Amino acid sequence: MGSFRLVRLGEQIREEISKMILSGQIKDPRVSTFLSINRVDVSGDLGYAKVYVSSFMSGKETEKGVRGLQSAAGFIQSTIGKKLTIRQFPKLTFIADSSIKEGFEMVRKLNQLEAEEAALEAARSESEAQALDRDSSESGEK
Repeated sequence: MGSFRLVRLGEQIREEISKMILSGQIKDPRVSTFLSINRVDVSGDLGYAKVYVSSFMSGKETEKGVRGLQSAAGFIQSTIGKKLTIRQFPKLTFIADSSIKEGFEMVRKLNQLEAEEAALEAARSESEAQALDRDSSESGEK
């Protein structure tokens, strides 16, 4: 099967699962509306699909949500399988994905480093200005 078709199918599955989570169709109390589906990787033979799930909640809460989605996988597969017209619907496996959280943490650290560097630069230029003032006042006294 063409890779473009696999990517497109993955996107359709991602959209449908996201809609099911937001609309509350998945009744498992562990599944929160704060869960988001990052991407879906469909295998070449359409046998399996890995669904990457993330959230801004704590790691434990995200893991709990992933377990809830995994227990509802049969329901999700049958519901989406009825909507999509494909001969074989892949078996879904849900995986916690912390890449978004790690990305935000990295951006936060970079911003912090940038602010520290700006503060050091300001302090350096202030000390240079004071040194120049001292030098000019000393030469003016002579």
